[in-house]
Amino acid sequence: MNAATLPIISLKSLDSDEGLAQLRYAASEVGFFYLVDHGISSAAQHQYLALSRAFFQLSAEQKQAVDMIHSPHFRGYNAIGNEMTAGRLDAREQFDWMNEERALSAEQLKFPWQKLIGPNLWPSAMPTLKPALTTLQSKLSDITVNLLQKLCESLGAGRNALDHTIGAQPYTHAKLIRYPAQQSVQQGVGAHKDPGYLTLVMQDAQSGLKVERGNEWIDVAPIPGAFVVNIGELLELASNGYLKATNHKVQSPMDGNERYSIAFFMAAQLSATVPVLSLPPELKSRAHGPSVDPRNPLLTDVGNNVLKGRLRSHTHVTRKHYCDEPLRHLLAKSFAHMPTADICDECHA
Repeated sequence: MNAATLPIISLKSLDSDEGLAQLRYAASEVGFFYLVDHGISSAAQHQYLALSRAFFQLSAEQKQAVDMIHSPHFRGYNAIGNEMTAGRLDAREQFDWMNEERALSAEQLKFPWQKLIGPNLWPSAMPTLKPALTTLQSKLSDITVNLLQKLCESLGAGRNALDHTIGAQPYTHAKLIRYPAQQSVQQGVGAHKDPGYLTLVMQDAQSGLKVERGNEWIDVAPIPGAFVVNIGELLELASNGYLKATNHKVQSPMDGNERYSIAFFMAAQLSATVPVLSLPPELKSRAHGPSVDPRNPLLTDVGNNVLKGRLRSHTHVTRKHYCDEPLRHLLAKSFAHMPTADICDECHA
């Protein structure tokens, strides 16, 4: 087993005060931790990662049939070089899916983030993918809701303090990811923070994930059976900066190796506004407000916080589906405090 480079939290331990204290430390001081005893076995994880490999082994034509360019909701397949992070192209291939929903008509759109709502794209060449991934999505959703409630409890804010922002089910977004081997060091995915509440990452045995701590980047060594968990921007906002959304990145593998992972992002409903939790005086005195980055302002309205990341990351989808006049007006209104060209240069050519 590889040595742990982050705190290890057992989900089963979180019924005790000691376990909650360990969770609070990991979430506030590091922003990342390993999660064990979560109920999804190593064998099951191997099966999901094998399914991911099988998807990426489909022909280019079969994958392009579900290319994200066909989805205004940012679902489907992305070939290498079709996603951008921190202004640079990522060297990874991926497949994205989210909550399965009915799209709104153009007349029903009152906010630009409502265009994120819609169906997923599923490859007809691989009929086993949809049932397997929707089952995984449901299991990971349950784990993250439980973990979010435990985090609220650890902060003294009450277990159900954020339940009203989730409703019947949270907004979820997941990815199958393949990082092909490179001849030299490259950006698998650039340094970034995640926009939601919590992220779970299922890794294979190939390392590459790195977390920023102080002025250093530390390797997050894969531990069999453990998920890597990180705190998202919405929890940093909700805790007034007490919890930390931490920069992380993936360095492309070399020496003929590939890296496969499955990332799961859980957030509040897109229509929600994230409240600031009422913390006990001791914790409140250590909450100095969320981080401020003019290039990436944190927005308490969840839909816009999610949408700004998608528009920047997948500019080819933005150009095709978000540059018509009605949506340009909604984007300009929703992101009035940001340079609109930062969302889509083509809209202001």
